[in-house]
Amino acid sequence: MNKQAVVTDQAPAAIGPYSQAIRIGDMFYFSGQIPLDPQTGEIVAGDIAIQTERVMQNIAALLGAADLDFAHVVKTTIYLVDMGDFAAVNEVYGRYFPSPAPARACVEVSALPKGVSVEIEWIAAV
Repeated sequence: MNKQAVVTDQAPAAIGPYSQAIRIGDMFYFSGQIPLDPQTGEIVAGDIAIQTERVMQNIAALLGAADLDFAHVVKTTIYLVDMGDFAAVNEVYGRYFPSPAPARACVEVSALPKGVSVEIEWIAAV
């Protein structure tokens, strides 16, 4: 197995013992992104739509670091602290993916790192 890390300073650095992403063959496994500004390391201020936009920008940066784009994403998982935010998150999320959209799960959780309201992880393929 040839496991390679994908790293960029255009997305938030890992805040624990994990990689931003791992490539194995033609598959890319990306760690979840929360609404952190990669330059400051701080959570972006604003409502769930603004926070989701930051998450999607972080995803775009990591995809770019792997020479991929949103068309390469095959599966996502969205974690929400409040399922009442689903429609707003879905609206922002949907603007980024060409058809066919990736497979997806969305789950409500009791808490997320740094007290944020949304986290998204994804898998991409070449």
